[in-house]
Amino acid sequence: MSRGCAAAALLLCLTGCEPAPDQAPAPRPTLYLLSGLPIAFGEGFTLDAPPSPVMTALARDYRVVAVDGPESLPPTGLLLAAQPRALTPERLAALDAWVRGGGRLVLLADPRLTWPSDLAIGDKRRPPYTFADTGLLAHWGLRSEAPAPGATSVVQFSLAGRGVESDSPGTLAGDGRTCAVATDRRSADCGLGAGRAWVVADADFLRLPGGTEALLAAMAAIRR
Repeated sequence: MSRGCAAAALLLCLTGCEPAPDQAPAPRPTLYLLSGLPIAFGEGFTLDAPPSPVMTALARDYRVVAVDGPESLPPTGLLLAAQPRALTPERLAALDAWVRGGGRLVLLADPRLTWPSDLAIGDKRRPPYTFADTGLLAHWGLRSEAPAPGATSVVQFSLAGRGVESDSPGTLAGDGRTCAVATDRRSADCGLGAGRAWVVADADFLRLPGGTEALLAAMAAIRR
């Protein structure tokens, strides 16, 4: 099974029961979007570009608001950070504080993105080839590793700063966090203070059939 299909299947398992058909539709909640992928805009960042299939699907369930950093967020809410571009240390600290204060985060942190692009290699507008982790995952007790060629991506976990590491799935607790790593180590669900972060070592699954629906199911689960 490809890593994208496996990640999509993993995310689908988070979904709960569907609402009854006779229930009145609730107002769309707000989803904040921080991404280096051409989701909200095309690669040229033009307003007249057609919406991406991912954006169309997200907009069915959410009022999507694009942000360029955690300083644009309200005190709490739901944030989808899909392969975001590198954040400064100050912004990383602000994102960590936002989650711990009650925010809900779905972070797609792909260590080896294969998202297609028409832009030349080296163009800063291209989707980031790898998630620019400058200490955030380690602060949460996680380590993301780029896979070997032909292998799948892996999320491994460790007790950051305490010299304890493991290549097996399980649960970590300490320093105001509790992280449960999935059996296949592709994702981790972390309780951080009053908030929660779901980290997935894949973003390419969004281009696969059912990928966005799996993401929507994961976001619905993390909002509970």
